[in-house]
Amino acid sequence: MGNVFIVIIGVLALLIILLSFVTVQQGTVAVITVFGKYSRLMLPGLNMKIPFIEKMHKKISIQNRSAELGFQAVTIDQANVNFTAMLLYSVLNNGEETIKNVAFKFVDDRNFMQALVRSIEGSVRAFVATKKQSEVLSLRHEIVEAVKHQLDQTLEEWGYHLIDLQLNDITFDEEVMRSMAKVVASNNLKAAAENEGQALLITKTKAAEAEGNAIKISANAEREAAQLRGQGIALFREEVAKGMTTAAKQMQDANLDASLILFSMWTEAVKNFAEQGKGNVIFLDGSVDGMEKTMRQMMAINQIDTGVKK
Repeated sequence: MGNVFIVIIGVLALLIILLSFVTVQQGTVAVITVFGKYSRLMLPGLNMKIPFIEKMHKKISIQNRSAELGFQAVTIDQANVNFTAMLLYSVLNNGEETIKNVAFKFVDDRNFMQALVRSIEGSVRAFVATKKQSEVLSLRHEIVEAVKHQLDQTLEEWGYHLIDLQLNDITFDEEVMRSMAKVVASNNLKAAAENEGQALLITKTKAAEAEGNAIKISANAEREAAQLRGQGIALFREEVAKGMTTAAKQMQDANLDASLILFSMWTEAVKNFAEQGKGNVIFLDGSVDGMEKTMRQMMAINQIDTGVKK
């Protein structure tokens, strides 16, 4: 009997020793209770506890955790918006008060996740309810910041921290999507029409400017040409007058009638008309009276030129 008792005592001692050692994995913290009441924490590594008195209530992971969410919200203009989100959260820290909140605030993890998801959905819906459907797509960052601002204090009381909320997909009902597509298409057509109108206006403006510059250049060229023609005619008349004056003086010195010069000019003109006319018909009064009339007119012109020279 004595040997049996010793064996039993040895077995119990070995069992107590084995039950006294507890291993806590890295990234987790163990909550120890004594008769159902919180006692202390066990950090990662090999720990000891009092068998049959201290009990490991829960192992809490302090690593980052993620969850996917899907929910719907309604904008201020009554458009349904469908969200697909990725939630990233973790235990705030491994402090004793934080771990106690995590361990005892909720009955289990399922109830905590339900509360967390519903809180996030409510915050997003409250934010979206103040915005129009056309604004929601461009407000991803603002939605996340609003959710974090509203939930940070509540989550800290639960012992958690919201690291990030990624809004992966934001979609609308099919009818809303069709109407938005029509609006985008009409805006694109409007923009295209405006661009085409601007291009046409620029083209016409440039064409008008080019035409105006061409007219201006042509007018300047015509004016310069007319000025040169006038100068040429003036020089021609000056040279003719000089020649006629010299010829008249020489004939006067020779006691010849100056009208002979005019007669010579008349015959030269008739000859030139005949040679250079190129088939054109020119009517000249070839009678004696006509010639005398023309001679008198030319002599009168000569007298006027002579008076001007004096």
